[in-house]
Amino acid sequence: MEETVTIECLWEKIKACEGETFYTVKGLPFTYTVKGGELFAERKKKSITRATFEKAFLKIQERPGEITGPKKLNVFGGPYVWAIFLKFGIVEKKSLRKDGQKD
Repeated sequence: MEETVTIECLWEKIKACEGETFYTVKGLPFTYTVKGGELFAERKKKSITRATFEKAFLKIQERPGEITGPKKLNVFGGPYVWAIFLKFGIVEKKSLRKDGQKD
C-alpha cells in the first residue's frame, strides 16, 4: 500500500528518491539531484525549489479535480513536478477514451 504524502514529508520523500528515473507526461525520462532546497533535473538548466513543490502541492490540495496536468500547476518546471507527484501518488494519470475525451 502506498503511503500518503503530506507537505511535511514531501521534501524528504523527494530527497529519498534522488537518482531514480521519472517520466514526464510526454514520456521523457529524467533523474534529479537535490542540493539544499533545490532540485536539479538532468534535462533542465535551472533548479526547481522546494517552495515550488510546496506551492504546487498546496494548489492540488486546495483545488482537487481542477489540477489535471502539469500546465494547470502554473509553476516553474511543471512537467517535472507533475512527474514526481504522479510517481508519489499525489496526482493521477488521466487516460484518454477512444473518442479523445479524458476520463
